[in-house]
Amino acid sequence: MTIPSINAERLLTDLTYLGQIGAGADGSIYRVAGSTADLAGRDWIDKTMRVAGLHTYRDETGNVFSRRQDSEGPWLLIGSHADTVPGGGYLDGAYGVIAAMEVLRTLHEADHPAAAHLETVAFWDEEGVTPQSNGGLVGSTALSNHPHIQDVHGYLELHVEQGPRMERAGLDLSAVTGIVGVRRFLVQVRGQENHAGTTPFALRADAGRVATRFSAALRDICQGVDEASIGNIGSIALEPDAPNVVPGAAKVQVEVRAGSEKSLDGIEEMLRETLQTIAAEEQCTAQMQTTSAKPVADFDTRLVDAVEEVCLHRSSKAERMLSYAGHDASVMSTRVPTAMIFVPSTGGYSHSNLEHTPDEQLVLGTQALLESVVAVSNIMLTQDVDSEHSLAA
Repeated sequence: MTIPSINAERLLTDLTYLGQIGAGADGSIYRVAGSTADLAGRDWIDKTMRVAGLHTYRDETGNVFSRRQDSEGPWLLIGSHADTVPGGGYLDGAYGVIAAMEVLRTLHEADHPAAAHLETVAFWDEEGVTPQSNGGLVGSTALSNHPHIQDVHGYLELHVEQGPRMERAGLDLSAVTGIVGVRRFLVQVRGQENHAGTTPFALRADAGRVATRFSAALRDICQGVDEASIGNIGSIALEPDAPNVVPGAAKVQVEVRAGSEKSLDGIEEMLRETLQTIAAEEQCTAQMQTTSAKPVADFDTRLVDAVEEVCLHRSSKAERMLSYAGHDASVMSTRVPTAMIFVPSTGGYSHSNLEHTPDEQLVLGTQALLESVVAVSNIMLTQDVDSEHSLAA
């Protein structure tokens, strides 16, 4: 059967409309999960799909689902999250939601066989910026533990890259192979407060110097273990925080990201060793506590292959890529075969009103999603894949 083309005008109009819900004067969007704007956005998604003649419903968490009235499982799930960070952009999450809506409507209108086993989702609270969020990925985590997951046989997510790599490489599309693991640590250093004007350097137990030396070493440690890894010092706090007092205590918040657990283990080991060496040299004591650890998400080989084939068919400027940002796909990949598609982010900007991707690439990405849905649906229907079986097996 002929594969239909999406309605580009409808896609872009819907993206603009959702981008106005919760928008501030400068275009930054405040659609934080559970806010009035977020609820209004979910109402609009629900009503838009109902007007299209589709069945919509919400689960106990707040995820919004849509599918054909006569649809029966198993379902291939497509979508993303509808919430934003405070002052976010109009594409992060929303693009994947609107694109999924467009794909389902297009296949439904064409009465394509893939529409019969397709479901869309607008996940609740991916960003995790509120105290009750517990780090985010709330909607996908809830779904992964809900009985409905047994009827979901795969998940595809379209997203903007949120970084500069695709634009710099001149790429239109990327088949995402997985998502980096993320570990966060709290470093606490104990020295001795003393008068900064009368205490010679050699006689100091300077907790601040330990913190800054350790922080300066982070980049070399990460790249020494894995050149593709990323690290960040997000916060340094010194006590008593006075210009004429040698700091007696320091706290440093550290984050590292890498594409393998082996790399993460190696980086963590080197960080711990380096911290202890520096602390001893500065006559201080120090400890490093793990505060969170999100494992590496490796996507399903068979789905990634299918998505890559579609991307290369749509554009010669397509490559595989690892995601350095977290997504609902990381949670879904623990329960069902999963893959993602990226389109470029202009200037690498995201989580701000500078977020942008050219219209032609937004349309291209959505068409690639539709064709990936058809390809993956064919795989599922011919191989009797259940929710516990990886297509890579």
